[in-house]
Amino acid sequence: MIEFHHVAKQYPNGFEALKHINFSLAPGEMTFLTGHSGAGKSTLLKLLLLMERPTHGSIVVAGQDLGKLNAARIPYYRRHIGVVFQDHQLLSDRSVFDNVALPLQIAGYAPKDIGRRVRAALDKVGLLDKEKNFPIALSGGEQQRVGIARAVVNRPPVLLADEPTGNLDPELSAEIMRLFGDFSRVGVTVLIATHDLDLIHRFGQHRELVLQHGRLIHGSERD
Repeated sequence: MIEFHHVAKQYPNGFEALKHINFSLAPGEMTFLTGHSGAGKSTLLKLLLLMERPTHGSIVVAGQDLGKLNAARIPYYRRHIGVVFQDHQLLSDRSVFDNVALPLQIAGYAPKDIGRRVRAALDKVGLLDKEKNFPIALSGGEQQRVGIARAVVNRPPVLLADEPTGNLDPELSAEIMRLFGDFSRVGVTVLIATHDLDLIHRFGQHRELVLQHGRLIHGSERD
């Protein structure tokens, strides 16, 4: 589902953010991406989202070589990648329903389909009864679950999460991780960038990719 082949990223100032990264993730695999601050986690996610391009190497997602995608195709590609952020990035002037519906509206879905998909996503994260609420009325954990519902509402095959539990207590963090596990079990490939080692150890049955100064020191097929 996700393949990195000898991927390197060097910025114009000469800084090498990633060096010769090789790994692959299978469909339905849930994996943690970790490493010290500045290790390259954010750069790796940006490459998957085509916010950045690699200096060397190739990245393949669902059989698509990202290096062959032109600018016009990037928005379509991103519709197949769900993204969960640490700070939720919810629109405060829109209801929970409208926040989750936004990706479907942008993609041009019919109103009937939007309603069905949004309510299915909210039901999955346990917030169906909150669809008319505004984000300010929700707890931090509930806001994060809205963000997850928005990320999966169009049923993407890949889900990326960037420090999704950074602002949550351990109990809520575990709840969010269980949700990611649920998506993984139905075939979604889940990659979670986090520095929370305690959380990773609590869910130790999942693979861990460890970056150090731009190099993958653990988790590649060669380990």
